[in-house]
Amino acid sequence: MLKKINIIFYLLISSFAFSQSIQSTVDSTQIKIGSQFNLTIKANVSKNDKVVFPESPFFGQLEVLESYPVDSIKNNDKLELIKKYGLTQFDSGRYVIPPLQVIINNKTTRTDSFAIVVNNVVVDTTKQQMYDIKSIIHVDKPTDYFWLYVIFGIILILAIGYIAYLLIKKKQVKKNEEEAILYASPIEKALAQLQSLEGKELWQKGETKAYYSELTDITRYYLEEAVEIPAMESTSNELFETLKNTVKRRKIKLSQDILDKFKRVMSNADLVKFAKSKPLDFEIENDKKMVDAFLMSLDKAIPRTEEETENLFTEELKRKKEHSQKLKRLFIPISLVLFLLLLGAVFIGITKGTDYVRENWLGHNAKSLLNEEWVTSEYGDPAIIISTPKVLNRINDERIQNNLPSHVKAIANFTYGSLLDNFSIALATTAFKDTTSVDLDRIVEVKLKQMELLGAKNITVKNEDYEDAKGLTGKKAYGTFTAMNLIEKEDQQMNYEVLVFSQPGGAQELLLIYKNDDEYAQQIMERVINSVELRKTTEK
Repeated sequence: MLKKINIIFYLLISSFAFSQSIQSTVDSTQIKIGSQFNLTIKANVSKNDKVVFPESPFFGQLEVLESYPVDSIKNNDKLELIKKYGLTQFDSGRYVIPPLQVIINNKTTRTDSFAIVVNNVVVDTTKQQMYDIKSIIHVDKPTDYFWLYVIFGIILILAIGYIAYLLIKKKQVKKNEEEAILYASPIEKALAQLQSLEGKELWQKGETKAYYSELTDITRYYLEEAVEIPAMESTSNELFETLKNTVKRRKIKLSQDILDKFKRVMSNADLVKFAKSKPLDFEIENDKKMVDAFLMSLDKAIPRTEEETENLFTEELKRKKEHSQKLKRLFIPISLVLFLLLLGAVFIGITKGTDYVRENWLGHNAKSLLNEEWVTSEYGDPAIIISTPKVLNRINDERIQNNLPSHVKAIANFTYGSLLDNFSIALATTAFKDTTSVDLDRIVEVKLKQMELLGAKNITVKNEDYEDAKGLTGKKAYGTFTAMNLIEKEDQQMNYEVLVFSQPGGAQELLLIYKNDDEYAQQIMERVINSVELRKTTEK
């Protein structure tokens, strides 16, 4: 009986081992340096089993180039999961892939280990002759025809503006001709416009403000043409006072009742337009009737004996209208042209980058400054004499000057540009009251700390003693850093150089920063450094 139980237990264990088995293979045990070989792990499991394959950038000393997605093969109610890895090594030798953990249902199973030999690439120098590294060959940049596209774009934009001008002018001329044909007199024009206004049914649609605006504009236009007063430019009170004086001066027989009703309509219109008043339907209809009565009564009462004066006034109105139309047909095309030019500039900035725009269009760039006449000046005490594209600006900080250490006589700071410009210059001099000696390495550290406070990150530093062809000696620190470009919202790589000099009674410092990929800015910095001269404290 016990023997049967052992046999059954053995069969169960065997069955379980078969249902959850792990196999691992490699497609090559020898590779050349940098070549890829594949490690494959297969897991035979049930559908409900949870399998976790190993994930790591390195298996032993072998680098995992790629971890491929898990593939699966269905076999009845079983699954064969296949996980493949691409591995390599960039140094020759013998390496071992250690046993890797595969977790199945929270139970750990290990793969086999494999020995991999990485061989050197043998070069037969008898067949393949070795040559020295060739020097850098400078080639001319291909001709940039981008400016031709820019000129063509500008011409096209100007043509669009001119076409817009012609279309607006044609529309205005046609409108003027139609008005000249349709309306023989101001009253006929006003009545036709009032009839057109009623046909729009603005106040019935809830557009009361628009209705009153058009109603009063029709009345004002009529008063300008028929009574010769500046109605469109006046407020309601000013219009009413001018109208009263004109009626009195020209002896127009218009009753006070008509004038009062007109004033009431204008007041109602102001309340609707500016105070958001909402008159009732019958009030709106009454105002319309009052305007009709006012226009008809006024037109009948105007004397017709001053025909020559009326003709002159009509001509003046015509000139004003033509002037207004001319301004309109100029304003719209010019605005359109400016908008399209701005759109084109934005497009160039996006496609070509801000550096291209700054280098080729804005003019104030490293390339242009390199070719301009430079300024040689003496800065600070003890002085540094250098040549720069522009004069350096003195930085006056009363807090520093009022809190100088007891042994310091004076400190002077001068700058050009900022940390994020294509290049910048910072110069400082310190004069001591005695022959105090300074630690140049300490000054370099302070300068680097100042750069960090201004936003420099990932600063690399190399230090060395400095001596130029003129015999100037001091300390030099140089390297790179990154800083956030606030316009492009990304880090940009910058280079820097720090030169510090010490002498009895004083110290001089020079910090130069320039963009990593700007060859013109680099040339500027080299030219600045080559121009440096030091004035000793004993010199006058």
